[in-house]
Amino acid sequence: MARSVMIKTKPKTYNVGDIIQVDAILEHPMETGLRKDKDGKTVPAHHLTSVKVEFDGKTITTIDMTGSVSVNPFVSFNLKVTKNAQLKITAVDNKNETQEGTKDI
Repeated sequence: MARSVMIKTKPKTYNVGDIIQVDAILEHPMETGLRKDKDGKTVPAHHLTSVKVEFDGKTITTIDMTGSVSVNPFVSFNLKVTKNAQLKITAVDNKNETQEGTKDI
């Protein structure tokens, strides 16, 4: 199933040298493996394990996640705009499925 990473920046307009806020929603069910479905069967664990943020092809941060994080996790961080480049957020789950989103900064 194709999942997306939705990225927004605040403010929407900025210049090189500005510090902006980057908000991202990682579309994912985030199942812990502890919940049961309506038939009483355990829903298998399926959750994000890592998130990598790259700017201009360089990793600027990584985030480790567990099944205890809620559905469609929200991440937010500040970024100093050092040049016009691409911001890329890549998330990997415990089934080794990958999703990513990009935004030109």
